[in-house]
Amino acid sequence: MKFLSKGAIALLSLTVCTVAQANDVRAVAPALEKYTQDRLLGDVWKRPGLSPRDRSIVTLAALIARNQTVEMPYYVNLALDHGVKPAEISEIITHLAFYSGWGNAMSAVAVTKDVFAKRGIKADQLPSASPWLLALDEAAEADRAKRVADQFGAVSPGVVQYTTDVLFRDLWLRPDLAPRDRSLVTVSVLIASGQVAQIPYHLNRAMDNGFTREQAGEVLTHLAFYAGWPNVFSALPVAKEVFEKRPK
Repeated sequence: MKFLSKGAIALLSLTVCTVAQANDVRAVAPALEKYTQDRLLGDVWKRPGLSPRDRSIVTLAALIARNQTVEMPYYVNLALDHGVKPAEISEIITHLAFYSGWGNAMSAVAVTKDVFAKRGIKADQLPSASPWLLALDEAAEADRAKRVADQFGAVSPGVVQYTTDVLFRDLWLRPDLAPRDRSLVTVSVLIASGQVAQIPYHLNRAMDNGFTREQAGEVLTHLAFYAGWPNVFSALPVAKEVFEKRPK
């Protein structure tokens, strides 16, 4: 008798869940099921401007930020199939505790725990709680910290302190999610949450970290389907201004 590997079992389970979900959607909104299969999965996910791995990261960021846990098991599995490492998914959730709130991150933990268990993902595949941090660009960070302190130090010194000590001198330097991918997660969650005021800084940072204009445009296209057209159209003028101000 042949036994299925853990990966094959996980894939079979994912396929069964996907078919069941498609049947549920068809029973309520046949047009939505058609758009999902034809446009979203059959078209958007195959566009060449963004890799399947990046699209998985963008999608997870949007789902976590919006606390949309129903579809999360499917997309966590899909992310793993697209090459996103368990350690990277762990770091995405940790990162988004700061950018979309602790409650949303904890909801994502509950869902991802079951996916990891079914795929046999153990603690030794996850990041250390206190790893050796990446090198810090001291000059750039000093400039950022000064600007924030000058603007808001008198309003909320606690926010200013934690932004420096926890976010930029700790979280952003954790090594199990590359700076480019942290930027991708952050830009995605800002767009998905309608937080346009923070987009210029983080989109510029993403492009400084190696993200291209074409890829940024594809993030917006992808998120139109996962965060809605209004959030994307609110972000479009901001992204346009960032592009125009950056050197060609």
